[in-house]
Amino acid sequence: MPVDLITGFVIFATHLLEGITGFGSTVLALPFLEPFISIKFAVKLLGILGFTMSLYLIFRSWRHIVWREFAFIALWLTAGLPIGMVCLQYLPEQALCTALGLFMVVVGCRGEYNTLKNRLPRTDTTAKRSGWMRLLLFCGGVIQGAFGSAGPFVVIYAARALQDKTLFRVTLSLVWLTTNSLRLITWSVQDLVYHGDNIWTPAMGRALLWSMPFMILGVVIGDFLHHRVSQRLFKIGVYAILVISGLLMIGNAIG
Repeated sequence: MPVDLITGFVIFATHLLEGITGFGSTVLALPFLEPFISIKFAVKLLGILGFTMSLYLIFRSWRHIVWREFAFIALWLTAGLPIGMVCLQYLPEQALCTALGLFMVVVGCRGEYNTLKNRLPRTDTTAKRSGWMRLLLFCGGVIQGAFGSAGPFVVIYAARALQDKTLFRVTLSLVWLTTNSLRLITWSVQDLVYHGDNIWTPAMGRALLWSMPFMILGVVIGDFLHHRVSQRLFKIGVYAILVISGLLMIGNAIG
């Protein structure tokens, strides 16, 4: 029971944060769930919860989806995805995750500094769709294919391209819904073909029954708070989660 309560609290807290900002639940939850359940099981559990949460957030704000930005993000992520899947066994995971974590910390700290100083980034089409931003999303696709961690790359682009907090959250929710759908399909097929097993096991059913109420409560409260925090405080929270995610990634890689 104590382990179940700790797991439930972690799921509640991380999904509350994602309910406010639109990202971060998986990367924040995994380090805290790892001592209690296997990483493979936790990733799949969080993937199903993330799929459900994205559906709720999209249902709440679907009119605010910026389809042009979603298509741009999806295009470049998809371009890098197969490369990551093919190169998974050749990529140095520890060194790469450490470098990615440092990159996230630097970008997050820079974003916090600019936000606190009220320095707004350029949001014209040339700036937000520069070669640098396209490369960033493409690398995010490679990382997604290899390790399932494209989120920080998408957030860095979206923080520049989608200044309004509601546009930011719901458009990213559609991105996560798409990637989680692909992951769930891939896991189901891989388990059936290569392991004679399936993601939809009795153990997963029990875990979902226990964790779903915590997730729902977190998302509902997060959605309530999302509409009540200022735009500036929202951006401060986004960059803070980016920094924390980077530090956790570095810690996991070193550990």
